[in-house]
Formats: sequence, C-alpha cells, structure tokens
Amino acid sequence: MIGSVQQLEEMLSKPSEQDLSAMQALDGDLLILGAGGKMGPTLAMRAARAGKRTIAVSRWTDTDAKHRLEAAGVEVLSADLLDRKQLAGLPDVANVLFMSGRKFGSSTDPALTWAMNVYLPALIAERFSTSRIVAFSSGNVYPFMPLGEGGAREETRMDPLGEYAQTSRGRERMFEYFSRTHGVRVAMLRLNYAIDLRYGVLLDIGLKVFERKLVDVSMGVVNVIWQGDANSVALRAFPFASSPSTVLNLAGPETLSVRAIANRFGEHYGVKPQFTGIEGPTALLNDASRCHRLFGYPSVTPDEMIEWIARWIGMGGQTHNKPTGFQTTNGEF
Repeated sequence: MIGSVQQLEEMLSKPSEQDLSAMQALDGDLLILGAGGKMGPTLAMRAARAGKRTIAVSRWTDTDAKHRLEAAGVEVLSADLLDRKQLAGLPDVANVLFMSGRKFGSSTDPALTWAMNVYLPALIAERFSTSRIVAFSSGNVYPFMPLGEGGAREETRMDPLGEYAQTSRGRERMFEYFSRTHGVRVAMLRLNYAIDLRYGVLLDIGLKVFERKLVDVSMGVVNVIWQGDANSVALRAFPFASSPSTVLNLAGPETLSVRAIANRFGEHYGVKPQFTGIEGPTALLNDASRCHRLFGYPSVTPDEMIEWIARWIGMGGQTHNKPTGFQTTNGEF
C-alpha cells in the first residue's frame, strides 16, 4: 500500500522499461511547458529518471513542487508563457510536452480561458515550429455518447459543450492549423481522466462516501487511467507527432459506473452510500483502444486504484483539494 506522498511520487515517477527505451531513443532534450500542475511534476521526474535532460517550465506558484523537481535532477525555469518575451527566452529543444491549460473558472472569466487554451497554443506552435510537440487535450471536445455505443473514437466529430470544452477544441485547431500550414509535428492526447491518490474522479467519489455526503450520479459512467500510465504514454508519444497532426484518446479501457464505484468505497468504510441525481442515457466517454494497441493496457486497474484511494482517505492522506467536477452535465466549470 502507498503510505506517504514520497512513496506515491516515487511510484508515479518511476520509469517503466518502455519509458527507458523511449527516452533513450528520443533525440534531443525535453521541455515540459506547464509542468507545475497536478500531472507535470511526476511526469518531469519520470523523464529525468529515464535519463532524458528535462527542463520544466511554470510560474511555480507551488514552490514545493519546484524544489522537489530540482532535487530529482530536473532543470526548472520560471516563465509566464503568455508573455512573448519570456516565451522567446526559453531554450530551443527538439521535444516539447505542452501541458498548460485552464478549466476551472472558465464560466466566470472565459476570456482568460480562451487566452490560455487557444491563443497560447498558437504561440507555442509558432515558437517551437521545428520541434516535436506532444500536447495534452481533453475528452471534453467530444459530444456525450449514448451508453450503448461505447466511447467516442478519434474519428468522432467534435461537438464540445460549454466554454471550456469549446476552448479545448480551439487548442486543437490551433495546433492543427500550424501543423498543416507550417509543418509542425504534433500529437494531441485527449485525456479522460487521470487518477492520483490526491485528486481525480475516484477521490471525489470516495470522499463523498467517507464523509457521508450525497454522490451525484448525473454523469452515470466514467473512464479513468492511473496518472503514472498517462505519464508513460505522454513520454512515448513523440514518435507519433506528425504533420498533419495526430490525435489519440488517452483513457482506461473500462466504462465504470459511478454508482458501482461508490458502493465499492462503501464496502471499504462499512457504510451505505447515498445518491442524488439520475443516470442519463449519455455520458462523456472515450474509446482509447487505438492508444492501447500502440502502448499496451494500463498497468494499474480500477480495482487497485479504488483500494489505494480508500486507504489513503482513511489514513487522512494529503489531497490537492481540487474536485474534478466530473459530474457536470451542462459544460460549466
């Protein structure tokens, strides 16, 4: 079992054999933009531990994360990526991993969300036009899918709901434009949803059960993937960066019932979960079978994640205190 943040980050940042091979085969250094978020620190550490010179860029409002990265051998730079002068001052590298983005607060300050999710990708594609770029996107670009049809595939027409999802499509369109017109090599990863013990859909549900609060089942089913597995795919996706751009769904293979997840947590805590809302006939779902064919199935199962998170909650483990809002059905974040 995972008993501390240090043990958790050790596990999340430990490169697999496939990661080691991929980083050894990847020519040039790695620049991670927006590395100060929830996924960035352990992803940067994983790359550095795989022997790749890794440079992590953020505004670093979380100074503790900055210090942990420096201790792990990651080179750390501070920059506001929306500032053209600061962006121009970043080193030229062969490989760029783009993680910057904004979701929460999109309904109250949509202009900033459009700047971060649409304007900034255009700046990045222009600044690093000769680099390979792997960019995180979101499964929110898809329409809600009928449950009987499974998740959206990469060929599914984008039909985003709400301001945030619209800017996620805008992010992709900017990279697509520069890839088509300027030959920028891009791979976009449409993620649904990364899981860490400190945040994520499973933590949101587990906390509701533990605290005897109502679990909203309006979004009746979800996809999840262990953050370490998502990090691994991101590092191994550079050979698929192409012009025109490549798109890959990044999610676990299972369609998980929110009600069933809550009941599993209830078994751990000896309580009967209480629910609100009604499961609808559609949900935000990704079919990541193409990704699984290329990179293999995730190494951590949903059952394992639920068990780890249940114990983490029970021991009072640290969280980021950032609910995902996964249950949102109107697109407002």
